[in-house]
Amino acid sequence: MTIDRMPQASRIEEAATLIDPIFLNTPLVRSEALDRALGQEVALKVETLTPIRSFKGRGASYLMHRLDGAADGGVVCASAGNFGQGIAHAGRGFGVPVTVFSYQGANPLKLEAMQRFGAEIHLEGHDFDAAKSAARAFAAATGRHFVEDGADPAVAEGAGTIALEMDRLDALGDLVLVALGNGSLINGVGTWVKAHRPGTRLIGVAATGAPAMYLSWRDGRVIETASVDTIADGIAVRVPVPEALEAMRTTVDDVVLVEDAAMLAAVRLTFETLGLLVEPTGAVGLAALLADPDLGRGQRVSTILCGGNVAPAQARAWLLELP
Repeated sequence: MTIDRMPQASRIEEAATLIDPIFLNTPLVRSEALDRALGQEVALKVETLTPIRSFKGRGASYLMHRLDGAADGGVVCASAGNFGQGIAHAGRGFGVPVTVFSYQGANPLKLEAMQRFGAEIHLEGHDFDAAKSAARAFAAATGRHFVEDGADPAVAEGAGTIALEMDRLDALGDLVLVALGNGSLINGVGTWVKAHRPGTRLIGVAATGAPAMYLSWRDGRVIETASVDTIADGIAVRVPVPEALEAMRTTVDDVVLVEDAAMLAAVRLTFETLGLLVEPTGAVGLAALLADPDLGRGQRVSTILCGGNVAPAQARAWLLELP
């Protein structure tokens, strides 16, 4: 990946002026009850109160501005649900047809939302990366523009406006914990942090049942896994994005893995202390603190509640059927 393809802090500033305002200036909250449960103070950026219940609208909106008509014939992407919602919402606003490839067994709430925003949906394969392969082939066959989450710097730069907003509120602190999926969120946040708050450490949090990004970042090369096994569909990556890994060399200080059990505990804790229902992916930063209480001890810690698309059956299983 050339330097021109790397996310840039200057473009994050531009993105903050172009992104649909409905996705900007999301709440920054703190909770004494949460802090007591964790044994430390944590600032939380809440990205679940947007029309798509996740941060993905930021990158999708900025991407459409950057394409500047180049994809008027249509955009194709793959998504477990949140990125597809963002692209569908942005495409509708720009008058660009959107086709999303997802997989058999994807979250029905997310699939319905993508359709509601006007996307044409195809279900291919049994995981996200199988759907991505089908999406790439479909785009090549039809001549439509393929957008890959994690590869296009505009998507990361849009996500980086979260860090810009946190910085303006002096909320980045000493340590930021960020969900690590395809890499757009962590690289966007990391690009801003390293440019403007170089003393702040950035740690990515991946699922133990989907360790491909962790393994690849650790070894400095793309390492695919044969399968994924995690409830966190937003970070269930089996085939890492090379462009994202290249950017992570300069944006990320460390990566840790968390078990599904810790994510579920974090989902429940978030609901109990804040009254917010988040996805396991959205709670991975808190899960990392629950799994390793020493991780941020004595530091100013922040994290991003990055998604809240929870289907009713999931809510019943995760919140109501407590042991």
